[in-house]
Amino acid sequence: MEPRATVGSDPERIVEQVKSRYGQIAEGLKSGCCGTGGTEQAVALGIGYSRRELDDIRVEANLGLGCGAPIGFLDLTAGESVLDLGSGAGLDAFLAARQVGPTGKVIGVDMTPAMLRKARDNAAQLGLAQVEFRDGRLEALPVDDASVDAVTSNCVINLVPDKRTVFAEIARVLRPGGRVVISDIVLDGALPEAIAKDVYAWCGCVAGADRRDDYFAKVTAAGLAQVEVLKDTDYVATLASSAPDELAALLGRFGLDRADVLGKVRSVTFRARKP
Repeated sequence: MEPRATVGSDPERIVEQVKSRYGQIAEGLKSGCCGTGGTEQAVALGIGYSRRELDDIRVEANLGLGCGAPIGFLDLTAGESVLDLGSGAGLDAFLAARQVGPTGKVIGVDMTPAMLRKARDNAAQLGLAQVEFRDGRLEALPVDDASVDAVTSNCVINLVPDKRTVFAEIARVLRPGGRVVISDIVLDGALPEAIAKDVYAWCGCVAGADRRDDYFAKVTAAGLAQVEVLKDTDYVATLASSAPDELAALLGRFGLDRADVLGKVRSVTFRARKP
């Protein structure tokens, strides 16, 4: 078991810890989000991907990360431009590329060098020339103003300490009338202190999550409108079904059982638009 480390008050330290852990995941040195390594296919199916989608994409692009399947709700059409925030090994970017076709454009942004290398290799192997992966932070996107039709992200914004700036950046890069579909973690109750202060739990998509009302207040404060929750599930229950051993190990790390967190950690997929 990894040594326990607590989340400090320095946002940049948190960012570096997240970057380090996800670099290790990309290199196969650590397990995926919430300890679900080794069950990538089961986790992907459990959070909403179809077998057909997964079979159409290189297996190396599925690292068992994410908490939803946002691309299916984005209603992409040929020729559109899409931005994937925290693109990882490229799974959602590649699914989007299939929909926008060779006349479209998909940009993935990630801050982890090992993830970028893996994603670029996967894109080359798949022959998807319309996909580009850029090195960058979600708080300062390397993307021009009003330049994309759609933005997506899968269980990444919860990892960023400054979520307000992330949503402002999304609004900046979207064209007027553009839309966003995001899957992310929000909280419907207070987490046990042992989890709330733990670095491992932050990197595992849980401790860094906002309360639901706070999260969506930041979405609307950025100028995004017509917010609609498309899917809302208990993330702990999903993991209990798709990766029970890994969930038990995660909770055991904190001396907790499922009842301590059940109903509090929600996976939500939502849509919003830029007026």
